[in-house]
Amino acid sequence: MNDRIRKDIFNEIESSFESQWYVLGNRVNQFENDYSLYNNVNYTVGVSNGLDALYLSLKALGIGPGDEVIIPSNTYIATALAVSYTGAKIRFVEPDVRTYNIDPVKIEEAINPSTKAIMPVHLYGQACNMTSVMDIASKHNLFVVEDNAQAHGATWNGKMTGSWGHANGTSFYPGKNLGALGDAGAVTTNDPGLARQVKMLRNYGSEKKYFNEVIGYNMRLDELQAGILSVKLKYLMEWTHARQQIAAWYDQELQSIGGDLILPYTSPEATHSYHLYVIRTKHRDALQQFLITRGIGTLIHYPIPPHLQKAYQDLGFKKGDFPIAEQIADTCLSLPIWPGMNSIHVEQVAQAVKDYFN
Repeated sequence: MNDRIRKDIFNEIESSFESQWYVLGNRVNQFENDYSLYNNVNYTVGVSNGLDALYLSLKALGIGPGDEVIIPSNTYIATALAVSYTGAKIRFVEPDVRTYNIDPVKIEEAINPSTKAIMPVHLYGQACNMTSVMDIASKHNLFVVEDNAQAHGATWNGKMTGSWGHANGTSFYPGKNLGALGDAGAVTTNDPGLARQVKMLRNYGSEKKYFNEVIGYNMRLDELQAGILSVKLKYLMEWTHARQQIAAWYDQELQSIGGDLILPYTSPEATHSYHLYVIRTKHRDALQQFLITRGIGTLIHYPIPPHLQKAYQDLGFKKGDFPIAEQIADTCLSLPIWPGMNSIHVEQVAQAVKDYFN
């Protein structure tokens, strides 16, 4: 993959250097336009990283102290941190045990007079049930902020993730399906007022230099990363299809193992961009060590749910409070997946997994 884009990436780096314009210039504008077209939204606002994208989305919607935001109990810590930054209260909701995404039935049970927003996370790359999320939000007059950091290109009922919510955050961290060569992120929205607000907030609260309308931040996407992302964006659809093919090979190779191994499940209405290919087994730790002996690296996404992190001990949660999230954390294992991985690579990994279970 890197060899295919190396020349274009280095040309972009050189061109950015020669331009002598490094912050909020033509490259950021071009990428924002290109990503809006790709993601079927009216506005994209490039920002410094995915966490800042989520925070600025909430901030632009006026979320703050006294409010509550519903998020899934199994997610990366950034989802929770974005809520904490606003001063609002986190309301954890358990996932559907099959998809690992937030359970709409449980969302409605968690709503109270202080609830102001729902933040669904398209975990591992599979789209959430956005029809239900948006219906619940409309019924209760709530905002929706999608955490789309892992699901570039995924859809629910044919509509792109990152295009459903009022304002949505995504990440272009280097390991993401669309990754920069450093930290980067974006807010997507169809609301011109929210787009304007996020643009001000990311840039010291200013639309015109030295004139500051609100208290803002330095959370801008830089020109170099925007240029690199524009190069990579041209290949994103191809890379997504490659990930989906790799996942299909894994499914075919591993389905014979049976009950000791749980393979990814995708809702019929969803597509999955397979940022991660996550299996589950009660033998997770032993399997991971066995694969290391075969020269196969794996990762655990994520070993400790947010409610059990030391950072959130003041919330008073204990083990057992969110058993589905905890069960997923104790059993999940991410197998290797990347564009350019071929069927032979998949067979090698799959055979090692089968050898362990045999």
